[in-house]
Amino acid sequence: MPELPEVETTRRGIEPHIEGHTIREVIVREPRLRWPVPDNINQLLSGKTIHHVKRRAKYLLLDTGSGHLIVHLGMSGSLRVLTTDSPPQKHDHIDILLTDGQRLRYTDPRRFGAVLWSEGPLHEHKLLKHLGPEPLDSEFTTQRLYQMSRGRSQPVKTFIMDNKVVAGVGNIYASEALFKAGIRPDRACGKISQARYEQLVESIKATLAKAIEQGGTTLRDFVGGDGKPGYFKQELAVYGRTGQPCLKCGKTIKEIKLGNRSSCYCCHCQR
Repeated sequence: MPELPEVETTRRGIEPHIEGHTIREVIVREPRLRWPVPDNINQLLSGKTIHHVKRRAKYLLLDTGSGHLIVHLGMSGSLRVLTTDSPPQKHDHIDILLTDGQRLRYTDPRRFGAVLWSEGPLHEHKLLKHLGPEPLDSEFTTQRLYQMSRGRSQPVKTFIMDNKVVAGVGNIYASEALFKAGIRPDRACGKISQARYEQLVESIKATLAKAIEQGGTTLRDFVGGDGKPGYFKQELAVYGRTGQPCLKCGKTIKEIKLGNRSSCYCCHCQR
């Protein structure tokens, strides 16, 4: 599943190709995504210029000045900029044709993503209004995590994956950040000290920043916006390494289930 670094990689990949360009037509081949694509999406977008390509958590936001196209890649979605009239394949559900001849193609084999339109303030949109701060912004602080965790018994991993706490920290990078901070994923978040939360905040920021710099994580279903895969997977310390030796201590990486997700960790390095 594309996580925040993959979405940011996609944003950076498509931005220079579509920003400042005008939409000529929108072709919808399959409207049945997680939520139905608006029936009048072609009428809404035709003639509008894409002024900015932004991101909020795992949502891509195409700002036209009069509204935003909200795109979520779901479990398997991707966006590609094509410079030729390439024939659509089975899972190529939407093409946004630009007046310069380029097209932005949305592909989603599992159809868990979304392509929606919003003319109101983004901070009031139902999908965005409850999101916490961006993990790489200054509003995401040790004090915030520490105070919000007090009195809670839920595992720290599910706590930091809660979008109301911090926006966009998914399974892969939560696992990696907890390893980097030396914290077990199943530790009760309310029992963790402020000093250890300081380590965790630094680890989340460092892990995400490095992943973005290196182009995200290459997963089976993800392709970057420029058609090139990411490279961060080569450096994953615990995610997907169940049964393998820890890169720090050599002990076996273990796996548990938290919130119906696999959580990999080292029982020696993480306490």
